[in-house]
Amino acid sequence: MPRKALYSADLHVHTVASAHAYSTVNEYAQHAKTLGIRLFAMTDHGPALPAAPHPWHFKNLRVIPHVLYGVGILRGIEANILEDGLDCPDDILDELDIVLAGFHQPCIEPQSCEKNTELMIRTIESGKVHIISHPGNPEFPVDPEAVAAAAVKHNVALEVNNASFKFTRKGSFENCIALIREHGKAGGLVTLGSDAHHTHSMGHFDEALKIVEAAHFPIEHIINTSPENVLLFLEQHGKDFRKFLEFFERQ
Repeated sequence: MPRKALYSADLHVHTVASAHAYSTVNEYAQHAKTLGIRLFAMTDHGPALPAAPHPWHFKNLRVIPHVLYGVGILRGIEANILEDGLDCPDDILDELDIVLAGFHQPCIEPQSCEKNTELMIRTIESGKVHIISHPGNPEFPVDPEAVAAAAVKHNVALEVNNASFKFTRKGSFENCIALIREHGKAGGLVTLGSDAHHTHSMGHFDEALKIVEAAHFPIEHIINTSPENVLLFLEQHGKDFRKFLEFFERQ
């Protein structure tokens, strides 16, 4: 029997469409039900990453129901931050329920802390992004205070990425603590993301919670403690989820 998830929403999940992930939308929805996950976000990699989905994949996400097997689904993307913006057209991003964005090699090479910070803040200020994914990646160092201030000003959440401490982005721990500590001081919001590439990792936030605890980040500023919190946050960015909220209120 799979262990129950600590929180009932997971906002960072990759499907087989990302080519290096191994579970389908249906498999995630069915597994989410067993975990007590009530809402998850499909956030396949943006098209600049090798073997990632074509932009049409994201355009056509509207065919995916918002509810499968009694579990809510957000249609989203983990876009790539590039030198000249994000790697998905604005008209497609505007149609999605949720947009994550982060640095990924080989889409962009790591640069100086100053340049990385500039690009991340520009992304935050764009009005197109709701969450910055794995911002503590040591390959792309940023200024914690500057990033936190920009994220708070534009109501963008910073992710604490569970996979960064288990499978990838080795050395993230101290960077994440510094960033999340500054974000907490500034009154910012955080999401915990599994960054699952298989159902087995869905809803796993144990390592991310160690960062939250070490940074003394206030639990009440974690968005994905409930689907309602997530949807209300996205409504602050202009999304209309009245009917979706009614679904969760009826549960």
